[in-house]
Amino acid sequence: MSAVSREERLSKMETEERASSVSTSGGIEGSLDRLLPTVSTGLSPRKRTTSQCKSEPPLLRTSKRTIYTAGRPPWYNEHGAQSKEAFVIGLCGGSASGKTTVARKIIEALDVPWVVLLSMDSFYKVLTPDQQTLAASNDYNFDHPDAFDFDLLTHTLRKLKQGKSVKIPVYDFTTHGRQKEWKTVYGASVIIFEGIMAFADKKLLQLLDMKIFVDTDSDIRLVRRLRRDITDRGRDIEGVIKQYNKFVKPAFEQYIEPTMRLADIVVPRGGCNMVAIDLIVQHVHSQLEERKLRWDMAALASAHQAQPLPQTLSVLESTPQVRGMHTIIRNKETSRDEFIFYSKRLMRLLIERALSFLPSQVHVVQTPQGEDYEGRSFHGKRITGVSILRAGETMEPALRAVCKDVRIGKILIQTNQDTGEPELHYLRLPKDIGEDHVILMDCTVSTGAAAMMAVRVLLVSVCRKSTKRPVTVPLMSPRIHACHFFIFQDHDVQEDKILLVSLLMAEMGVHSVAYAFPQVKIITTAVDKKVNNLFHIIPGIGNFGDRYFGTDAPPNWSDEEMDEPSY
Repeated sequence: MSAVSREERLSKMETEERASSVSTSGGIEGSLDRLLPTVSTGLSPRKRTTSQCKSEPPLLRTSKRTIYTAGRPPWYNEHGAQSKEAFVIGLCGGSASGKTTVARKIIEALDVPWVVLLSMDSFYKVLTPDQQTLAASNDYNFDHPDAFDFDLLTHTLRKLKQGKSVKIPVYDFTTHGRQKEWKTVYGASVIIFEGIMAFADKKLLQLLDMKIFVDTDSDIRLVRRLRRDITDRGRDIEGVIKQYNKFVKPAFEQYIEPTMRLADIVVPRGGCNMVAIDLIVQHVHSQLEERKLRWDMAALASAHQAQPLPQTLSVLESTPQVRGMHTIIRNKETSRDEFIFYSKRLMRLLIERALSFLPSQVHVVQTPQGEDYEGRSFHGKRITGVSILRAGETMEPALRAVCKDVRIGKILIQTNQDTGEPELHYLRLPKDIGEDHVILMDCTVSTGAAAMMAVRVLLVSVCRKSTKRPVTVPLMSPRIHACHFFIFQDHDVQEDKILLVSLLMAEMGVHSVAYAFPQVKIITTAVDKKVNNLFHIIPGIGNFGDRYFGTDAPPNWSDEEMDEPSY
């Protein structure tokens, strides 16, 4: 992100903030933005190299489960937006009070698979040249409220609460500036926001659903700072004690401790207080139950009636050959052998069509006659295919036939019959998939539920370590029934590098995917207009997986429901 674009975005954001509320630059009267008068003492610059948003892995692995701390659950309304706002927990407390430990304990006890952790350390202001000089001589106060960019922080947290993706700055404590590359974070069911000044801004407080103050004895905080600064930051004990007595302790007494009165819950002793954490978790669970998000397929089905198909959709030309193959595979009397044969023919045409949307560049070669030929070649790093099991796996041979050495990933998503929500059961993606153009394959798309969740998983980009047995881990369900470890890939797949390919789609599914992910290219051989009350495509093709593999479909089968893969 360029400096110009950041300045323009911040300028626009600040204009919106001023229009929506009164100025917060004053003292105690009129707002809670600045709880006490400004002091002239300065604090030594922090020694951490970059803010925690960059260094902390976006997942929490425990002895029982894996909890995602990046990404967004696939609950959307008919406009592709998150159905309900996330539950935001604000954690405040002095330096080294154990805020991060409390946050991790809450996340583990909540057992909610999609969580965002947001740290105030990412939102320090970029210093001016004069402030840089003060910082170099340890005379700039980094623990003063004015050291934080509350406008950007409030804007970011508001978007996350609405379920939107945001760019998080990565603050470099060495240069006292923001790195060029910002971190992409998506909304989630629960957002935990922590920082020493988490309660120091009125507009920020209005976004918090629960406010928790971590109250830890000052002697314990001093011991923790000594251990951290000496061991991790290479500082001497005299310097740490001097800084604590001159800057850290006064700042806590003047700016942080007074905000304790704003807290809903005060947690003495930090992460060791499991009684307080259990009470917090019980309250959050009750709030999440009241806000329970549901995949409203009925609303999706009616929202886009009579609407034009999106421009991101490309339908294979309905030539007599294509029409004839559809006639065969749609016929309920077609034998399994013929169904497989003509399905494979269509898949090959579909994959060839999808490849035409990949970026290319001019490539001049010399022919055997010694003449130059101006052709085209793929302009990208790699192509990776990802199949949505089980039916999407049948499209892999067609992709391998036209893409030499293509890498393949697999995702298994099923609909929970009790909640109607899609659940992620199995995931295996190649390493560094974030650098690739991804062809996402599913044979039929009716509501778009499975496809939308698969796209979201690609944006989050998580890979599972290999295990000795098949995996059934419903990550989106209330409980995770097994222990499997996942590795987060540091580079997300870019939305505009994802191509969703399907033999047959319903208009409902096309609209759902296009509204949620407007940059994803959708390629199919045909689009049917209707979906019945069981969300089967009409006229449709039947249960593709059962017809292809020769298995029997259950009475309540869905066009998008896949069985457990067999290996």
